[in-house]
Amino acid sequence: MLEIRDLHVSYGQIKALKGISFDVPDQAIVTLIGSNGAGKTTLLRTISGLLKAKSGSIKWANEELTSCPAHDIVKLGIAQSPEGRMIFANLTVQENLRMGAYLRKDAEGIKRDLEFSFTIFPRLKERMWQPGGTLSGGEQQMLAIARALMSKPKMLLLDEPSLGIAPILVRTIFEKIVEINRELGVTVLLVEQNANLALAIAHSAYVLETGKIVLSGPAKELAQNEEVKRAYLGTA
Repeated sequence: MLEIRDLHVSYGQIKALKGISFDVPDQAIVTLIGSNGAGKTTLLRTISGLLKAKSGSIKWANEELTSCPAHDIVKLGIAQSPEGRMIFANLTVQENLRMGAYLRKDAEGIKRDLEFSFTIFPRLKERMWQPGGTLSGGEQQMLAIARALMSKPKMLLLDEPSLGIAPILVRTIFEKIVEINRELGVTVLLVEQNANLALAIAHSAYVLETGKIVLSGPAKELAQNEEVKRAYLGTA
């Protein structure tokens, strides 16, 4: 579904991505792991059109995305839940969710998807009329994911969904990611520092170091890789 070939991205003279190439199959969960500064967030922001590639190709269902503006990429079916959640703090939970459907015109479909969001994340229904800024970190993360789903994406880009969340809620968030993938058939590209959890739910994985992919394979195999265990899993 998503094909990335020889992707280079720079911030001025600083090379952030150095020839990245990989595929994300339809309806799969693929995770990117790596330390801070490896280029994970840069990669997601480039896919979603928030950063422009210096060179290389990003193809989505055979359509080239490197020159597409971000809102057109959302129309094509790719939505991002960004690092730090970036919800609208002064808007209610329901208003935040409706903002996710901003480009849609199907009122009945929006209503159904709103109810589905509340089915996946019951806490959001309980807090439907609260301003987003009054929610806990975990609840805000649920809201950010649900808001992205309201655009009716075929692919969801998730950037550090466990960041700043109480451990008791982190596992819940990851269970919901699996549920979204399984129940809706939404492809997931997951960037996550909690490598244990990411590898536990993903089908395949890539390890980024200083803008390059240094390891790749089925997630279960990488979870047993001695180098990965030493560097990212705190074992071996």
